[in-house]
Amino acid sequence: MQNTDHNTNFIKQTAAHLGFDFCGIAKANFLSEDAKRLETWLQKGMHGNMEYMQNHFDLRVDPQKLVPGAKSVITLLINYFPKIKQPATLPQISKYAYGKDYHDVIKMKLNEFLHSIRTAIGDFNGRGFVDSAPVLERAWAQKSGLGWIGKNGNLINKKNGSFFFIATLITDLDLNADDGYAKDYCGSCTKCIDACPTEAILPEKVVNGSKCISYFTIELKETLIPEKMKGKFDNWIFGCDVCQDVCPWNRFSTPHQTNSFEPKAAIFEMSEKDWNELTEEKFKIIFSDSPIKRTKFSGIKRNLKFIQQP
Repeated sequence: MQNTDHNTNFIKQTAAHLGFDFCGIAKANFLSEDAKRLETWLQKGMHGNMEYMQNHFDLRVDPQKLVPGAKSVITLLINYFPKIKQPATLPQISKYAYGKDYHDVIKMKLNEFLHSIRTAIGDFNGRGFVDSAPVLERAWAQKSGLGWIGKNGNLINKKNGSFFFIATLITDLDLNADDGYAKDYCGSCTKCIDACPTEAILPEKVVNGSKCISYFTIELKETLIPEKMKGKFDNWIFGCDVCQDVCPWNRFSTPHQTNSFEPKAAIFEMSEKDWNELTEEKFKIIFSDSPIKRTKFSGIKRNLKFIQQP
């Protein structure tokens, strides 16, 4: 028990030292309730063309299939809320994509985190994930007491809102788990449901991913966006923050302290004319280390054309 207490405290302290804003721990148990919800969501086709969501179902809900002998799931949150926002007149980019690609930034922090733990505690079996593997990171964050899943599907932290990246570390270390699920404070509020431009947010905390603006502007790989979505994008060309911007809990959001998440100048300086005249060569130079590269040059041009059409 003494080693468990010591190891748990060391992990929490190391997470804070590396710049993670919150660290929570849960027991690595099978996610039975989440498995039911995910299965129903997939059966209803709410994942649209995101076929990868159907893959590795068993890995998503059972951490021991990802890390044999897993005992603990560590969840780390890092704030990305910007000091300033884009002018509303510009083509809109989701705040998480203002700076460098968070996958690269957080993976570096995770590697340092793992190295520090192994140096202090000894070797162990563990794998870190940043939105790139079959892991239900928001479910684990909720289970470790870091917040609740809002009606918009985002993890909401009572102290600082929802503008966080989530990293997950599954390990065979025996650690002290934090107190279970955080209380749900959404109450009767429906601001995110009412504000969603495409009516993707449904009652009972269900988000139809196939209707979300982020799905159309990032995930959809087809040449054309369905005509029925015209006039509903509110000037968004990469992602969407509407449901987070209207959430009352985000009045507690504070600017991040991570230099890598500072906005690229182009995102604030490029006019609609500049975006329209953007060449593929310039796109690759400006966004080479940005999440925006995920949609590729052709995707950005498609999205720009779509929001400009009557």
